[in-house]
Amino acid sequence: MQTIGSYEAKTRLPELLRQVAQGEQFTITRRGVPVARIVGVEDSVEDRRAIIERMKAARAQRPSIPVRELLDARDRGRKP
Repeated sequence: MQTIGSYEAKTRLPELLRQVAQGEQFTITRRGVPVARIVGVEDSVEDRRAIIERMKAARAQRPSIPVRELLDARDRGRKP
């Protein structure tokens, strides 16, 4: 991982983003102190599928509430 000062990162951002897209990573420093990292986004179809499956599993563990009951609860909080 390369280290780069904040001013230089600001002036070279398009170039840094191209390098990040190719797998590079950067630590941005301010006065020599690390303050941020620029890393690529790792987003894959498998990650999204796993998240959806976890959401489905969590939803299956909750009790089902009839729609009418939800609407009644909503309406009780409204002013006439």
